[in-house]
Amino acid sequence: MSSEEPAADAGLFDKVVNLCKRRGFVFPSAEIYGGFRSTYDYGPVGVLLLRNVKDAWWRSMVQLRDDVVGIDAAILSPPAVWEASGHLQNFTDPLVDCRSCHERFRLDKLDDPELCPRCGARGSFTEARQFNLMFKTQAGPVQDAGAVAYLRPETAQGMFTNFANVATTSRKKPPFGIAQVGKSFRNEITPQNFVFRTREFEQMEMEYFVPPEAATKWFEYWCQERYDWYVELGMPKETLRLRPHDADELSHYSTATSDVEFLFPWGWDELEGIANRTDYDLTQHAAHSGERLEYFDQVTGERYVPFVIEPAAGATRTMMAFLMAAYDEEEVRGELRTVLRLHPRLAPYKVAVLPLSRKETLTPLAREVLSLLQPHMMCDYDETQSIGRRYRRQDELGTPFCVTVDFDSLDDAAVTVRERDSMVQDRVPVDGVLDHLRSRLA
Repeated sequence: MSSEEPAADAGLFDKVVNLCKRRGFVFPSAEIYGGFRSTYDYGPVGVLLLRNVKDAWWRSMVQLRDDVVGIDAAILSPPAVWEASGHLQNFTDPLVDCRSCHERFRLDKLDDPELCPRCGARGSFTEARQFNLMFKTQAGPVQDAGAVAYLRPETAQGMFTNFANVATTSRKKPPFGIAQVGKSFRNEITPQNFVFRTREFEQMEMEYFVPPEAATKWFEYWCQERYDWYVELGMPKETLRLRPHDADELSHYSTATSDVEFLFPWGWDELEGIANRTDYDLTQHAAHSGERLEYFDQVTGERYVPFVIEPAAGATRTMMAFLMAAYDEEEVRGELRTVLRLHPRLAPYKVAVLPLSRKETLTPLAREVLSLLQPHMMCDYDETQSIGRRYRRQDELGTPFCVTVDFDSLDDAAVTVRERDSMVQDRVPVDGVLDHLRSRLA
């Protein structure tokens, strides 16, 4: 990591938000009804990018390892789960109201705890009160205490409550992990910064169960492993840092936490937290449920409650960070070119098939090339506007390669393959284009 503190690019935020709307990455939810604050819909391109981020995480955390398995736990859960986890008592933010403009703020996020950032009034805040972030709802037709349920504020608890089930059925023994990708819900006081902090979001979490004496070693291992994941997928090291929490920042369950932070346009902010949760969660759930959540080592005869190392990342904010890290502008032949230099594994489309013209003579061959590639990679097909404009559109989508079918293709059975970053073009036989693209994308 760089020893010099890099500067945040304040103008980048508006450029990326504009690109997201214009090119179909992210739309404001319920926009035709005026929108609904802090909710967003992922468009045709955004849903592919978000899926690729989650798939890349899953590949790294589950597919390429033999010590981690996955689950998909329920979103709705009873109050007993959250009483045991401490969320009913501790999952709160300090809330203040401005008496002048009546806006609400998180006290711990104010630059000046005496100054309202909206109306400029000083000393106008009410006394802070604790505000629980969980969404409470009713399960079933009868609205009584027995029907109360909560939308999960994190995916972690489903992995803790299923510890015994997974350990038994998967025949794993510590150290081993349980991974999950899914929706979480938090009634944030001040949602902000586009999709960075919203009330509905997706998480990528893994609970890694280890012998207590090995917890520090595995905590350090996962801190480095998770930092390296972002670098390997193309984030510049100068935009990343691994920041240990101070003692007064630690959650009630943690003895050590470090955040992987990205340099957003507003400054450094969290992408992922890696925490040593000790045996807090398994011990709590065992005490509240009456079930034994421990591991018995048949070799040593030892019985113990494993410690847990938790890497927990936000899928939606990670997608946003990859967009910002990939965004670039350059002058090409006197014109400004915008390009997303996304890692091929993350790019929404791997290749775009572009017939040079909409003339019927080119369409059959272009469709043939598309059919050849589609079973193997996500493809786009575009036959409108000039070829130059279509190249620029694919550059903005982050598409690594464009395959152009022109009139010479009818004679030489070859196509032009254009690379996004260098704009270099190669002539490749149609029957060899799949192998060519596979090798380049690898």
